[in-house]
Amino acid sequence: MINEKYKYSDLTSKIIGCAMSVHSALGNGFQEVIYQRALQIEFADNGIRFSREHEMPIFYKQQHIGTRRVDFLVEDVISVELKAVTKTEDVHLAQAINYLEAYVLEVGLSLNFGTKSLEFKRLINSKFKQAAQRKIR
Repeated sequence: MINEKYKYSDLTSKIIGCAMSVHSALGNGFQEVIYQRALQIEFADNGIRFSREHEMPIFYKQQHIGTRRVDFLVEDVISVELKAVTKTEDVHLAQAINYLEAYVLEVGLSLNFGTKSLEFKRLINSKFKQAAQRKIR
């Protein structure tokens, strides 16, 4: 799972490994919050620094317009969005990508516990460099 050409590959691999442990133990069929609580325990047991239900401000044209919560912010660099649905829809991935863009993060993961096998997708914020430069100004 580790691919050195991807930024934070080692950390995303650890996160996915934790999610696989949770899915292996619980299977599918629970509500998202159950997987979130179990993943929190798994992260702590594996020494992964995280913030659960991490609230971050949303800006439009440099004006604060609200807040959103990502399921996990890991090591201050990776957003992790959980789902417990039988089929991942484009809207689920769009939500996770929107969080990356709004939070000015480069890498995220979408984890779906609602299927027979854990589904995971690595997400990249294609607008990261531009947004990071605007944030510095």
